[in-house]
Amino acid sequence: MLTRLSCLLALFASLLVGGVAFAQPAPHITATLVAESSRPAAGRAVTLALAMRPAKGWHGYWQNPGDSGVETTVAWTLPPGVKAGPLQYPVPHRLLIAGLMNYVYEADYAHLIRVEIPAGLAPGTPLPIRGNARWLACTEEICVPEQAAIAIDLTVGDGVADKTATFDRWRAALPRPLGDTASFAATPGAVRLAVPLPAAMAVADPYFFPLTDGAIDYAAPQAVSRNGDMLVIETKAPPGGTTPSAIEGVLKIGEGSGLLLTAKPGTVPAAGTPVAAAAEGAGGGGVTLLAALGGALLGGLLLNIMPCVFPILSLKALSLARSGESERTARIEALAYAGGVILVCVALGGLLLALRAGGASAGWAFQLQDPRVILVLLLLVAGIALNLAGLFELPAITGGDSLVAKGGAGGAFWTGALAAFVATPCTGPFMGAALGAALVLPAAAAILVFAGLGLGLALPFLLLGFVPALRRRLPRPGAWMDRFRRILSLPMFATALGLAWILGRLAGVDGMTLGLGAALLLAVALWWVGLRQARGRSGSWWPLAPAAAAAIALVAVIPRAPAVAQPAEGGLLAAEPFSEARLAALQATGRPVFVYFTADWCLTCKVNEKAAIERAEVADAFRHRNVAVLIGDWTRGDAAIGRFLSGQGRSGVPLYLFYAPGKPAVTLPQVLTPGTLTALTA
Repeated sequence: MLTRLSCLLALFASLLVGGVAFAQPAPHITATLVAESSRPAAGRAVTLALAMRPAKGWHGYWQNPGDSGVETTVAWTLPPGVKAGPLQYPVPHRLLIAGLMNYVYEADYAHLIRVEIPAGLAPGTPLPIRGNARWLACTEEICVPEQAAIAIDLTVGDGVADKTATFDRWRAALPRPLGDTASFAATPGAVRLAVPLPAAMAVADPYFFPLTDGAIDYAAPQAVSRNGDMLVIETKAPPGGTTPSAIEGVLKIGEGSGLLLTAKPGTVPAAGTPVAAAAEGAGGGGVTLLAALGGALLGGLLLNIMPCVFPILSLKALSLARSGESERTARIEALAYAGGVILVCVALGGLLLALRAGGASAGWAFQLQDPRVILVLLLLVAGIALNLAGLFELPAITGGDSLVAKGGAGGAFWTGALAAFVATPCTGPFMGAALGAALVLPAAAAILVFAGLGLGLALPFLLLGFVPALRRRLPRPGAWMDRFRRILSLPMFATALGLAWILGRLAGVDGMTLGLGAALLLAVALWWVGLRQARGRSGSWWPLAPAAAAAIALVAVIPRAPAVAQPAEGGLLAAEPFSEARLAALQATGRPVFVYFTADWCLTCKVNEKAAIERAEVADAFRHRNVAVLIGDWTRGDAAIGRFLSGQGRSGVPLYLFYAPGKPAVTLPQVLTPGTLTALTA
């Protein structure tokens, strides 16, 4: 077989000319050993990375190099008791040369290695890690076998990670376990695979990289189509090959994103709707983009009635309750409001894409995983609540007109901006799949999807501004507006209380106390402002300056993590914390599994938990069917959960999945009822 012949020739060349080739002062691919923690703890594991940097025009090879090439190997020399696991390979690229398909890396990449440190070592014990790495460096014309002595000196310590962001970026490039078993069917000359993948999950330029040698013809084209919740892959079998008992490999679903899977012999459904290849979908795939844009528009519209957005409805109600403006003024305010909403959605989407490009497993509402952002929101919402309650009339809250009281284009713009910012904790119907698709689309198309989300959120205000008949249905202004304004301060105060609770979950009791202290200081300052305004004094707002300075100082010093970790498990359902390993173990036992992903800042999640999940009838039904329950708590932005959400085509919470024995996962609605859950056990 050509693959094996090429590999043997390359290995023979490396042995024959090793003394010459390996003596090069400047290798074509440089290798560096990096540790996530320079002070690993005894009895635990530390992750190392073999960081590879190809020179321009050169490439290295994947674990299965394809029709030609050699995989990377390391011969380790380790301290007694230290054990190094296998090299982990990121998702590769394809390179077709003279009819031969190669699976390669043409840019910087890293192999991760899990290294186990034995228990009982005293702090300060040196751990010299040494190894000899060998790889093949190639251009389209020549190949050179290379090697390097790699080394790093570690010391037994507390295990604190030194390079979390860098290793998160490298981990994001690794394929994620599929969490389910695929199936394949082989006939003379053809191989067909069926990969369980939710129909709502967007994929871009899908391609199957086989780890099982001889399973497929590497250079043959692959036809990929959708049949419900199955992705069907059809390609040629290798000439003269035998049917394997299982096919392992990586399914690429987006740039640098893939799923590690094992396919067993079984039934493969008929091909369905073709999935666009890279050349056809260079602009993001017209159908995928239109579907994502439509979902974002509908999702943004429905956000107006979602519980997580309800506090902002009070601001919008006051803005829309005014009547008597000219047609021109109404349209200007509607456009200004929409501009504030869309600008914030696009800005948050752009920042999210930038974070993910840097390797972070961030998702929608990523900013709410930072207690400093929660504190800022707490102070802002508390200030708005006090304004609605009539404590003061502040003409400058965020550098523009009053958010509500004064109105005008500036007020409408900042009201829209605040509405979009506070609306981010939840992903309602249609929105989850749309934002998941945005994360695999090209940047320009993704930004368009985020703009569509903002347009949907702003649509009711736009309709009122541009349709006079709708405005005429609004009640006329009068004394009722002042009473209504004070009534609407109540949900804003409740929102502030909820933000204080979230702050406590993120930053502990000390952090919550700091936040409440800052809110109290702000309230005193605003009360003083109100007194000066009532007396008609000029410069009535200056008492806010020292309060703002103190608030900024508190934002800078607020703790980033709680003093005591909050366990995720417990409750009526006897739930366990989610991990992909635990999910796979439960599935292996044949138990049905209900998995839900939540966050303390997601109001929709909390409503679903109280109204549907944490109910006695649901717990009884799950116990009767022996349903295991796993909770994925994304409050603090757990990177592993973020990657799993991305693998499911989602960028935020809530997400509810049910795994019946031997069947693909079923994605449940984002608004649950007890009946929805008990029906799973029928």
